[in-house]
Amino acid sequence: MAHSAQSSATPSIELHGDEFWPLSGKPYFDVILTKSHVKPIYQMEIPPKLDSVLPAGNSVPMVLSFGEKSWEMTFSETKRLKLVDRHSWKSFVDDNSLKAGDGCVFELISCDSTKVLFKVQILRGDIPAELMEKYSNEAEKPIVIQ
Repeated sequence: MAHSAQSSATPSIELHGDEFWPLSGKPYFDVILTKSHVKPIYQMEIPPKLDSVLPAGNSVPMVLSFGEKSWEMTFSETKRLKLVDRHSWKSFVDDNSLKAGDGCVFELISCDSTKVLFKVQILRGDIPAELMEKYSNEAEKPIVIQ
């Protein structure tokens, strides 16, 4: 009896070794990357749900850790948003070959007034078009700071 092959339209996610671990219960946020996160404007916002645990300020030092590497950057707070420095975020995106449709989980490992450290998990894969459209409708619009 022949077995039918799986449809090529089935989403797939590549998992690699020690890149994944159970969350520890510390604060975290997750995001499915859209075009505005990875090109051409390289914009990343830390969601308001972390406002109560993150320090406020104009240029707060932050480190993203993935695998054996770390990226030093800053985030700045406006009246409504915490935005990550675009140049440093671009380096993280480029160094990890991130693309629209990839997912990232940012777990807050440590936080004080001098530095914020996030450990990042990257989920690479094809996100179903319906889900991407949901995120794209809002996320593709550049954030206007007034």
